Amino acid sequence: MLIVLLILVPLIGGLLAMLLPAKMAYPLAIITSVTSLIIAAVSYIQYTQGAELIIDRTWIEILGARFHAGLEAGDGLAVLMMMLTAIVFPFIFISLSNKQPEKANTFYSLMLFAQAGLMGVFLAKDALLFYVFWEVALIPVYFLSSMYGGPRRIPVTFKFFVYTFAGSLIMLVAILLIYRHAPIRSFSWDSFVSIGRAMPASEQTWLFWMMFIAFAIKMPVFPFHTWQPDAYEQSATPVTIVLSAIMVKMGLFAVVRWLLPVIPLGSAQWMNVVIMLSVISVVYASCMAIVQTNIKRMIAYSSIAHIGLMCAAIFSHQILGMQGAAIQMFNHGITIAGLWIMVSIIENRFGTQDMREMGGVAKVAPLFTIGLVVISLANIALPLTNGFIGEFMMFNGLFKTVSPYHTLFTVFAGLGIILAAVYTLSMIQKVAYGPEGVKTASFTDLTMNELVVMIFFVLMILVLGFYPKLLMDLIYVQP
Repeated sequence: MLIVLLILVPLIGGLLAMLLPAKMAYPLAIITSVTSLIIAAVSYIQYTQGAELIIDRTWIEILGARFHAGLEAGDGLAVLMMMLTAIVFPFIFISLSNKQPEKANTFYSLMLFAQAGLMGVFLAKDALLFYVFWEVALIPVYFLSSMYGGPRRIPVTFKFFVYTFAGSLIMLVAILLIYRHAPIRSFSWDSFVSIGRAMPASEQTWLFWMMFIAFAIKMPVFPFHTWQPDAYEQSATPVTIVLSAIMVKMGLFAVVRWLLPVIPLGSAQWMNVVIMLSVISVVYASCMAIVQTNIKRMIAYSSIAHIGLMCAAIFSHQILGMQGAAIQMFNHGITIAGLWIMVSIIENRFGTQDMREMGGVAKVAPLFTIGLVVISLANIALPLTNGFIGEFMMFNGLFKTVSPYHTLFTVFAGLGIILAAVYTLSMIQKVAYGPEGVKTASFTDLTMNELVVMIFFVLMILVLGFYPKLLMDLIYVQP
């Protein structure tokens, strides 16, 4: 029942938000998202106590597809992604209490539909069900991106649609190619693993690239990243948070759940190529972030660099690196969501995304500045913040990979740490401590709801930085 409710509650909430009067959409979204968070917390507690939460029912009998979703032993990454999704949405909605979007019914219904789809992606254990939820999560975001945001949102959303739709079709073809080898009709994860491992290496190569390209577009990693900076810049900030904090994790999660175990020979054969592309993402995106004057584009490129390191660690095929990536997927989601909310405050107060028109905020908004500095330092994995332990484990795993180029990969990926410090500290200087801008005097400090959101994210960053065992117990397996 808990698994069903995790998907059903936001789905019903979205339907009600669409049908009820506009003034009721916001409180309904808050109630729905908080209810989902409570259900997720109960599920987390039961999972940590050894319970397995599973629903497995006939869905499309003629195809052998089942509505099979849930949390079993060893599903720690799915638990982390479920909790991340449940945590982020209510705080997105709380941050909007001062500035409601136009067509509130449509906005909140689409946001809740996206939450339902994301929950389904992380919980699905049937490949066809996974694909359906993958699309259910993406479609509301297409509409949100095209209806809310900057002046170039329509062409940018079209580019986003073309990229992701092409990736989805390629993934569907790969799923069907594996399915046709099934001795009995089944899309189950267990069936796919046994079928994939029995395939010859030549066939696994094609399947690997079909699935990897689909997931790489969603992450994204170089050279499939070009849709992302424009989409983050032009989308409304709540939509950007969903994209950056949660939705890009769909690609990383899919690699761990549906690519590495299903296509093991293909994954091992192309490990070096994927790590190379991921390391290029780290260095290239970091360099691009340094030269940005638009604060949203800077953070967009920063996100590409972080995702690139996670992807490299996952393909290191080292337990420590993969566990570090799992922890970082959660921690990055928390940090980047908090950072985007701070950027939203900056954009609303200054009326611009251009950092050259900002400055001196520390003098007039000390509470805001504290939040910005702490969250920004977490984004560069400062020790005792939540980003440190996962990044340390990822570099450890990358260095220990069996690749003959492991030292080279680690050195170049390590450049991302230095470059991240450059663009992050530069952003803090320009926004908070630089010469005062024209609008700095009118920059007000945090309102009550903004302060609540900021305190929550800062506490999460510090608590998980001081006590990462809260996350490590979910995914740690003795090497």
